[in-house]
Amino acid sequence: MKILYFAWLKMKLGMAEENIDCSDEITDTDSLVRWMKTRGPAFEEVFSDLNVVRIAVNQEHAPTNTSLKNGDEVAFFPPVTGG
Repeated sequence: MKILYFAWLKMKLGMAEENIDCSDEITDTDSLVRWMKTRGPAFEEVFSDLNVVRIAVNQEHAPTNTSLKNGDEVAFFPPVTGG
């Protein structure tokens, strides 16, 4: 699974993207976020408040608990406003 980070998430984590394998514990967006939080202090901080993080799966906004599989692209980004 390809994971993309944008804006301040990219800055805090020090990377724009990475590839991970779906495991038995990562089946949906909720379990992915829970797993991300266990990866260290920077990840725990970034994913501590999901009110300021949006998720897209395969380039479509994803609600919580969206199913995931190997080969999916998951993007994490801040809310976007227009003007």
